[in-house]
Amino acid sequence: MDRVTINQHVSFSKMIQGFWRAHSWEWSPQQLNKYLHELVDRGITTMDHADIYGDYSCEGIFGEALKLSPELRDKIEIVSKCGIVLPSDKLTWTNGHRYDHSQQHIEQSVNRSLSELNVDYLDSLLIHRPSPLMDPNEITEALKNLVTAGKVKSFGVSNFNKSQYDLLNNHLVCDKLHITLNQLELSPYTLDAFEDGTINHMYKDDVKIMAWSPLAGGKLFSADDAKAQRIMTTIESLAQKYQVTTSGIIMAWLNKHPSQVMPVLGTHQINRVDDALVGMNIKLTDQEWFDIYTASLGHDIP
Repeated sequence: MDRVTINQHVSFSKMIQGFWRAHSWEWSPQQLNKYLHELVDRGITTMDHADIYGDYSCEGIFGEALKLSPELRDKIEIVSKCGIVLPSDKLTWTNGHRYDHSQQHIEQSVNRSLSELNVDYLDSLLIHRPSPLMDPNEITEALKNLVTAGKVKSFGVSNFNKSQYDLLNNHLVCDKLHITLNQLELSPYTLDAFEDGTINHMYKDDVKIMAWSPLAGGKLFSADDAKAQRIMTTIESLAQKYQVTTSGIIMAWLNKHPSQVMPVLGTHQINRVDDALVGMNIKLTDQEWFDIYTASLGHDIP
C-alpha cells in the first residue's frame, strides 16, 4: 500500500477506512478488532472518525476494540472531526443542531474523542464543516493548545471550499500552523470539487485530499438515475476490460489524479475492501479517465 505524507510527523495509507456506520454493524469488540487486524495486514492503517458519528457512539465502539490490542495504536493513524453539534441524549451540551467552532467546543470535543477512542493523541484533527460564524482566531487558539499538549499531530478541514480554506489557513500560517488535509465529497458522480477549482487550489498548497463517499453513497447503482446509468455503462465496460469489479475501476479513477486522493471506504466487508484494493493497482489511460468524467458531466469537454 502506498503512503501519503501529511507532514513531517504523519503519513497516511493511500486508502482509508471510515467508521461513520460502525454503530450499524452491530459487531462485538472482538469482531471489530479482527477487522482492524485484517485492514492493517492489507496496508490500510488510517482510520477516519468524527465525534458525531452514530449519535456520538462510533468512537467509543472503536475504542473498545482497540483496547483488545493496544499494540495496534502504533500501527495505525486516527483521524477525527469536530465542529458539528447534533441533538443527543448522550451529552448535555448537544442541544440543537448547529456548527460550533469555538475554542472551548473544539478542545472539549477532542478531549472526549481521545477518551472514547482510548488513545492519547489524534494523528489528524479536522473541522467537520465550515460555519458562517467561523472565527479563525478561535480555531487557531484551540489548535495551538492541542498541538502544545501533544493531543494533535496534524490539522485539516472537511467540506471547505477555496474561500473558506483561505480564510482559516491565512490565520493559521501566522502562527506557523498549516492545513494539511481537506476531506471532500468526491466520486465519478460528484465532480463539484473538480469543477469549482477546489482540488486545484488544495493541490497548489500541497493539501492532501480525502475523498468521502467515493462510491457516491450508492447513487451510482440507482436504476432510476440517468446520470448514474451513463457513468456505470462506462465503468462496467472498463471493469470487463481490466477484469475487476466496478468499485475497483472507481478506485483506479480516483487514484489517477496527481493530487494523491485518498478514498475513504465505508464498508465492513473485507471482500469489498479487497475489490477496492485491486483497483489501486490499475493504471487507467487518460482517455479512460475522461470517458468517465464526461459521462458524469453528460456532455463533452470543451
